[in-house]
Amino acid sequence: MARRISTGIDIGTYQTKVVMVEEVQGTDGPGLRVIGTGVSDTAGMRQGYVVDVDDVAESVRKAKRQAEQMARVNIRSGFLAIGGISLDETRASGTAIISRADAEVTELDIEKAQDSARQAASPAFLNRRILHEIPLGYSVDGVKSLGEPVGMKGTRLEAEFLFVTCLESHVDALTNAVENADIEVVDCMASPLAGSYVTLAKDQKMKGCVLANIGAETTSIVVYDEGVPVSVKVFPVGSSNITDELALAFRVSLEDAERIKLGRLSGAMYPKKKVDDIALSKSKMMFDYIDKHLKAIGKRGALPAGVILSGGGAGQSSMVDIAKAQLALPARVADIRVAADAKMKDATWAIAYGLSLWGLTGETRVGSSQKASFKEMKGSLSRFFRQFLP
Repeated sequence: MARRISTGIDIGTYQTKVVMVEEVQGTDGPGLRVIGTGVSDTAGMRQGYVVDVDDVAESVRKAKRQAEQMARVNIRSGFLAIGGISLDETRASGTAIISRADAEVTELDIEKAQDSARQAASPAFLNRRILHEIPLGYSVDGVKSLGEPVGMKGTRLEAEFLFVTCLESHVDALTNAVENADIEVVDCMASPLAGSYVTLAKDQKMKGCVLANIGAETTSIVVYDEGVPVSVKVFPVGSSNITDELALAFRVSLEDAERIKLGRLSGAMYPKKKVDDIALSKSKMMFDYIDKHLKAIGKRGALPAGVILSGGGAGQSSMVDIAKAQLALPARVADIRVAADAKMKDATWAIAYGLSLWGLTGETRVGSSQKASFKEMKGSLSRFFRQFLP
């Protein structure tokens, strides 16, 4: 019997991570096991953009080799995270006249409403690729539907969708880099959503929260309310901004500035108060972006589950306190629920791990040339996002 294995690939500005997950049969039914992980320093990226495809491809190869050696399985295909500051969102509503004679809503009506919403949002899609079409809610004859409206009766269906998009050229460049490393890209997912899949609990999503992934040069967020991802955004600021400012302030190398930031280099030459002031100033800038966005979408101060921090920049001791003060929300550092022997020590692995778990909703099989068709994968993706509806 062919093994069901899925691979997630997260290409960050500083690090590239690969995670392989296998579905295994246990006494209590099927389960998941991490069988391989790989990490390498990323070259050829700037603010999440590919500036040198060959360098990025080599970074992927190095991480791939590590994962393959651990799993003792060759990686042939994988699921790719898409981040970078070109990641953006568009909201639109669509309508459909219910087609059946008995006035019962069907899947066809939902598809028509979705097509209508997509058409309404189409001016925002120039030079961009739609990564996800997430249903935010439905109503039938003006009455809100809890969950999918299939089976309800009426004459008019209305639907609101969140379209998550990215520059077409950016998606193509990332895909080319991965495929140059001899990995076929089956499908892509926006990085914030992939991370949220394994770092947020269901009750956090229901009550309302924001997951903030603090990377080296970008900070990405996904906002949940009533279990639905209502916003996905990326801001052009990250933890390296603190490092750069420390390097200028103390006239030291970037390597030493990073050690100062992490508290590994201290002394009279590097007064703690000055270090803290610089870190506070740059961190405030980061959370100011988030605060303004929450205000713009009407969620400022209205997320009881607070802000959950992930990514390499979330590990600084003061980051949680700064987030609490700037956003006036509860704050904590994210963790991922995974076996202790999985060799993933913290939530910096969340994106690659989330992708690999999502990938198991499709058909990626070792030892078989059979692959899921594009239509089948899109159907799987649609089902995945419908789970968000309350």
